[in-house]
Amino acid sequence: MSPESRQLYLRLLRYVFPYWRMLALGLLLSALAAAMEPLLPALMKPLLDNGFVPRGNGEVADGLLQRAPWVVPLIIVGIMTLRGIITFTANYAMSWVQIRLVNDLRQQMFDHMLRLPMSFFEQTPSARTITRLTNDVNSIGGAATTVGVTLIRESLSIAGLLAWLLYLNWQLTLVTLTVAPFIAWVTKKVGVRLRNMSRASQEGMGLMTQTLQEGIHCQKVLKVFGGQEQESRRFAAVNEEMRGYALRTAVAAAAGSPLVHFFVSIALAAVIYTALLQAGHGETTVGSFVSFITCMLMLLAPLRALAGVNLPLQRGLAAAESVFQLLDTPVERETGSRQLERASGRIEFADVGFAYPGAERPALAEVQLDIEPGQTVALVGPSGGGKSTLAALLPRFHAPDQGEIRIDGIALADLELSSLRRQIAIVSQETLLFNDSVRANIAYGASADATDAQIEAAARAANALDFILALPEGFDTVIGENGGRLSGGQRQRLAIARAILKDAPILILDEATSALDNESERLVQEALEHLMADRTTLVIAHRLSTIERADRIVVLVQGRVVESGRHEELLARNSVYAKLHQAQSVVAG
Repeated sequence: MSPESRQLYLRLLRYVFPYWRMLALGLLLSALAAAMEPLLPALMKPLLDNGFVPRGNGEVADGLLQRAPWVVPLIIVGIMTLRGIITFTANYAMSWVQIRLVNDLRQQMFDHMLRLPMSFFEQTPSARTITRLTNDVNSIGGAATTVGVTLIRESLSIAGLLAWLLYLNWQLTLVTLTVAPFIAWVTKKVGVRLRNMSRASQEGMGLMTQTLQEGIHCQKVLKVFGGQEQESRRFAAVNEEMRGYALRTAVAAAAGSPLVHFFVSIALAAVIYTALLQAGHGETTVGSFVSFITCMLMLLAPLRALAGVNLPLQRGLAAAESVFQLLDTPVERETGSRQLERASGRIEFADVGFAYPGAERPALAEVQLDIEPGQTVALVGPSGGGKSTLAALLPRFHAPDQGEIRIDGIALADLELSSLRRQIAIVSQETLLFNDSVRANIAYGASADATDAQIEAAARAANALDFILALPEGFDTVIGENGGRLSGGQRQRLAIARAILKDAPILILDEATSALDNESERLVQEALEHLMADRTTLVIAHRLSTIERADRIVVLVQGRVVESGRHEELLARNSVYAKLHQAQSVVAG
């Protein structure tokens, strides 16, 4: 094992340490089972040398094995029964540790993922993260426990069998050991191949999960645009890659045992030849030879097990690399320590600039914007102007590269993240709901302890109470993945009810009324008016008709504020906003 692999394995074992008692029990019992391995060949020598001595002319048998021939069979049955019980208990103990390990690791990965910055989710395909939590972590369990037990148990078995071989005939044992370097070479080569294929398989599994996700989530586009054949080809290509990886893994794994058996057969042939020469000179007995051969053949099972352990070991180490890569990803930086009970809602963007990694130009540059408590400020402009980026900086989904953002005069970097985000509620174009009950989706997170009366009041204010009560189980109705059992307007009103219940002093509306029919838009707009009352509101809008009554409209072009004022003022200037408004009026007309 390379130093890198050894370090990785030792780190993995640290997760097993909390269960060291059960692990120690499993290892102890495995060692005991291994110690019993040489007992069977050891019985062969007295059985053959003393149990099959011919007697003639009415002689009375005077040996124990001849007077009580049931002794050896009874001992064999007893040994195998005891060894079976010990092996079962050892396997149960190790399975218990393995299951707890996988459970703990998966929980730690999920908890860590929840604290990762938005940049991670923007740059890492969700399917890759899902594969790590669902597939990769399963491969680790066997590597950390079963593999270790197998190595210890089979190594002890080999040691015990070799000790008996040395006791019987050290010359024949040395002949047997000549194949050990060749077996080690085969194991190393096969291990490298298996590790590489395991890495490739994990990457391929992530790509397959991503393709599958897109095939499920994009069903409407797929059906309308006739993309079935195209998606089938995409999946077939990924599936074929996975087949290739699996086949190459199977070839490498399958090649290990036959190669080991080949070298063992050479050793066996040499042993038989040498033993025949020794027998010719009276240097060995039939019992010793049969005991030696039995013991040597019994070596095949632990050798085969050690060769077979390479596959789960290398697969587990490759999975561990993937899992620890996620766990080593830095979480959101907690730069602040100040608490804010309830903000008045004053927001200041002071010379703010921000650029996404690898972008050709900054998403925001020298943004200067002051928002008074209770004001509604609309952000408009062409796509790519920086509206959503500016709103994303407020809850610190990203940190500005330059300048400073302040709430009530306190820099965001000085506020604890939890304190900052308690001040903000978001309703976006992409309505994000959970496959849970209506009640759980409204009373979510910090509002989970809300009373039924509070939840009902929030639903009423969001114009959602009537349709909720009409559902089969009312507030206890499970709404499906991302609210799939509800209409677009209903989903949006649930999101508004969630924001109303949170009662945050600052509100971000990101295209909250887009893609709705007129009736749904009317109901949502009424709900939003309830929500926006007495709150500082930042509205991102492409449909300018929805923000004409805003206290101020800020026009962003290529990350810069080019205009700011009320609707009538901006129209009178006949500049960027007026042209955008005119263009939309023409389209609407």
